[in-house]
Amino acid sequence: MTYVVKDNCIACKYTDCVEVCPVDCFYEGENMLVIHPDECIDCGVCEPECPADAIRPDTEPDVEKWVEFNRKYSEIWPVIVTKKDPLPSAEEMDGKEGKMEMFSEAPGEGG
Repeated sequence: MTYVVKDNCIACKYTDCVEVCPVDCFYEGENMLVIHPDECIDCGVCEPECPADAIRPDTEPDVEKWVEFNRKYSEIWPVIVTKKDPLPSAEEMDGKEGKMEMFSEAPGEGG
């Protein structure tokens, strides 16, 4: 089992999760985070830390596509280990539908 970041992270990018991760498996894009599924140790401490409820276990239905999505971007984006401010749009975008249209493939700063 692994945990993955789903589309509700897009345009929010809360980073509370990265502070509690014991293995530093979060990677930062311009407007969301992902988890490297091969580095995740399935501890689950990140899931309750996400204010946007964007982190889910891969055992949930229809999550397989998110495992591959997280794998793809975790291999090209920089690792993030320190908490940063969320995006200015975070509160208003939390829970919005159709967020994949806003997804950016650009990497974040990491750190």
